[in-house]
Amino acid sequence: MRAIQDLKAETRSGTGKGPAYQARQQGKVPGILYGGGESEQVPLQVSARELERHVGTGTFLTTLFMLDVDGKKTRVIPRDVQLDPVSDRPVHVDFLRLPKGAMVTLAIPVRFKGNESSPGLKRGGVLNIVRHDVEMRCPAENIPEYIEGDLSELDIHDSLHISAFKLPEGVKPIIQRDFTVASIVAPTSVIEEQRAAAAAAAAAAAAPVVEEEAVATGAPGAPGTAPAAGAPAAGAAPAAGAAKAPEKK
Repeated sequence: MRAIQDLKAETRSGTGKGPAYQARQQGKVPGILYGGGESEQVPLQVSARELERHVGTGTFLTTLFMLDVDGKKTRVIPRDVQLDPVSDRPVHVDFLRLPKGAMVTLAIPVRFKGNESSPGLKRGGVLNIVRHDVEMRCPAENIPEYIEGDLSELDIHDSLHISAFKLPEGVKPIIQRDFTVASIVAPTSVIEEQRAAAAAAAAAAAAPVVEEEAVATGAPGAPGTAPAAGAPAAGAAPAAGAAKAPEKK
């Protein structure tokens, strides 16, 4: 389960471009707190330096926070963070309230173990990761940091499906079928050798067929083809005493 992080914030006096610009000038990042069964949206701002530290972990959008807004603490999860296209720094953030018993949909990272024991990897196979993360429906009280798959029994051409993962209680994938998460594939060198061998075999098998077709149809110049009856052999001289055409005077 992910640990809850503490984050301080303060309310903003207004919304729109003006107050947001003023917040950024003061080293703050404007944001909104919403949801959780409450209709009220609270404009707030957080320290830019503190927010950048959390965003830099790469797991910001799947981390629970205890948000302290002017002394009032609320459990939240970030739902969106906008980054500046030039500096790549946060310029706006949205937080969703998470009351007790709430469910959230998150992309949970996938990790693997048993690489050193995998027969396929020992034979030179390559791990092909189909999904680096999986969309999961999770209880707010039991959000996993990651799910882990075991490769120790996988050989070349074997696949690891979502059913092989041990998921925390209450955590379920959004996709309702037993989809593939990773597989062990043959190394590229072996695949290229197999393709080259198959191409050579196909070429060798096709060559005699062409020659036999030429012989069977009596194609001119085909090896072993006899000249037609009554036809002079190629390069033969005219027969002796053959009549000549009369000369025109």
